[in-house]
Amino acid sequence: MAVYSAAAAVLAGVESRQGSLKGLVYASNFQNVKQLYALVCETQRYSAVLDAVIANAGLLRAEKKLRPHMAKVLVYDLLLGKGFRGRGGRWKPLLERHQARLKAELARLKVRQGVSRNEDLLEVGSKPGSASQVPRFVRVNTLKTCAEDAIDYFKRQGFSYQGRASGLEDIRALKGKCFLLDTLLPELLVFPAQTDLHDHPLYQAGHLILQDKASCLPAMLLAPPPGSHVIDACAAPGNKTSHLAALLKNQGKIFAFDQDAKRLASMATLLARAGVSCCELAEQDFLAVSPSDQRYCQVQYILLDPSCSGSGMPSRQLEEPKAGTPSPERLRALAAFQQRALSHALTFPALRRLVYSTCSVCQEENEDVVRAALQQSPGAFRLAPVLPSWPHRGLGAFPGAEHCLRASPETTLTGGFFIAVLERAELRLTGRSTSLRADTRPCPKEEEEAAKSGGCPQHTARHIAAAQSANSSQALGPRRQFGYGWRKKTGNPVPQLEGDGTLLCFGSLPWVVLLRVRRTAAHKNKTQDMVYDRSQFFLFLMT
Repeated sequence: MAVYSAAAAVLAGVESRQGSLKGLVYASNFQNVKQLYALVCETQRYSAVLDAVIANAGLLRAEKKLRPHMAKVLVYDLLLGKGFRGRGGRWKPLLERHQARLKAELARLKVRQGVSRNEDLLEVGSKPGSASQVPRFVRVNTLKTCAEDAIDYFKRQGFSYQGRASGLEDIRALKGKCFLLDTLLPELLVFPAQTDLHDHPLYQAGHLILQDKASCLPAMLLAPPPGSHVIDACAAPGNKTSHLAALLKNQGKIFAFDQDAKRLASMATLLARAGVSCCELAEQDFLAVSPSDQRYCQVQYILLDPSCSGSGMPSRQLEEPKAGTPSPERLRALAAFQQRALSHALTFPALRRLVYSTCSVCQEENEDVVRAALQQSPGAFRLAPVLPSWPHRGLGAFPGAEHCLRASPETTLTGGFFIAVLERAELRLTGRSTSLRADTRPCPKEEEEAAKSGGCPQHTARHIAAAQSANSSQALGPRRQFGYGWRKKTGNPVPQLEGDGTLLCFGSLPWVVLLRVRRTAAHKNKTQDMVYDRSQFFLFLMT
């Protein structure tokens, strides 16, 4: 039967590292994806048991034309699955000739292991655990409908709506055809674990997105307002991209990048079904995207969900039961790429807020990557404190790591996940405010010119000298308080402007900020005192 051939091909592809199990299933073009996926996952889960039974029964020695992966799929369905039940094609009589021997070997294996159930033969890492109890989260696509209408539709289908969940206990208690509205996301519905909605008409029409709650948090925390320009750096398969579009209300622009042409094609189909019209897809490595490109000069929000080990994915237990924790070599390679991607994202000139996320539980891919990126841009970005009531925080790898979020089946009833929100640091001044002397004010003619031009007055050496004098007198005390010596002693950052800048004076007038600026890398030994309009100064820092 075609399903057995397709399943054997997927298993062979997984073994030869041609792709992930789920990716190969969807790339197989088999009509009943759900049936194929279930068969492959269960065959993979019992892989060690099936290998032992097949070897002890001498099946491959007796049937020279039967390939190992096909034998594994057929024996699974015969002994552990639903049986052939009218399917099996030309393989059915072949397996029936060996059925008695295969069953006898399975029984002997149970006796040797001292167990009575098939499931007891599984290794600990292959047995269903807390990950199998993660509920089915369903995000309502607000580009096409609203939560209220989706709830009414389910109620008309016989589902029982239990209202908004008050906590995790309400979600744990879900069973049957009951469902809830999530405590945090107003467009997220929660159904009992193992609820299958792939064939539901609202899902197939793009009104519903099957997306884990933890996977919904990155777009929610990025929170780009309608009209914004956003980059989704590693976008496929596209669920987070469609969430961003819903938050933008299709107003603005999403630049979505991914290197995999097949994944990008699937993503285009998903976005079209979801009604997304504000997204520009590009088959391109995000690391090759130039921050100085004028197309991205208005990008203030970036969502970076790079390739990772996937160690937090609930389906990983079923797809790769022997995978376990990634090897140190693989973790180092992934972390190096993730750090490059994050550091690159932080160089976009207009960036104000970035969300870094992975579906990994490994510190090397999470807190360590964030710490390294922040150390590369000291003082430019900071971790934003988000969701203070979230129960699972970042590991204490560095000061401030508690602002990161973690998720797991045990603590949040979601897949394993990590999220860090980075925002551009604003200038925060401490100490007493300064006041400039009267002779630093612009003369009437300068004020008149400024009013006509809409800018600040033309500042002369007189103003600069007076401001410096004010700074060194009663206003802020000695200039060294904000000079290089003060910075080296305390480690606090100073304002950045075209390189290294030192704050000399922050005037009480609404227009004056005096900086000593190291001009550019090409003139790094030259300094110049400059007076800036305060609004211009803040605009420059924020962009």
